[in-house]
Amino acid sequence: MHSFLGLGVLAAQGAQEATAAATQSFVGFSPWELLVTICNTLITFLIIRKFLFKPVHKMMAAREEEVRAMYADAERSQTEADSLRTEYTARLSKAKEEAAEITRSATHRATVRSEEILKDATKQAAEMVHKAETSIEQERKKTMNELKNEIGGLSVMIAAKVVEKDINEADHKRLIEDFIDKVG
Repeated sequence: MHSFLGLGVLAAQGAQEATAAATQSFVGFSPWELLVTICNTLITFLIIRKFLFKPVHKMMAAREEEVRAMYADAERSQTEADSLRTEYTARLSKAKEEAAEITRSATHRATVRSEEILKDATKQAAEMVHKAETSIEQERKKTMNELKNEIGGLSVMIAAKVVEKDINEADHKRLIEDFIDKVG
């Protein structure tokens, strides 16, 4: 039994040594394992750099260029909008000035025309007054002549009745003229 026991102890000791060796190799490191790990890490880094970093970097550069282009377009659009606004403002102020000039010109023409119309109306009124005065003067002379003739005829009749004689034509005219001169 002793040998059976010895075998059991030996087996237990061997298990302890195997566990200790496994623990020692798990916790400890060897220089070859360190070199292999560094090489694996370096290879992994190079692979990642080639297949991941460069495409990502290219994509980021392309995106950055796209953003720059967008900013340049926006700035160009802003500049164009500012120039269009300036041009619109200039055209608007020019149109306002032209409208004001047209209004001033129309007002001036209307004033000149109204003065011409007023002057013509005044002239026509003066001509009408002059014609009316001339016509009145002619009518007055005509009426006076008619009155002279009528008064002359009446005075001759009165004188003929008073004197009861006939007056010849020359005496008649002379008497009429003397009477008119005294009357009027």
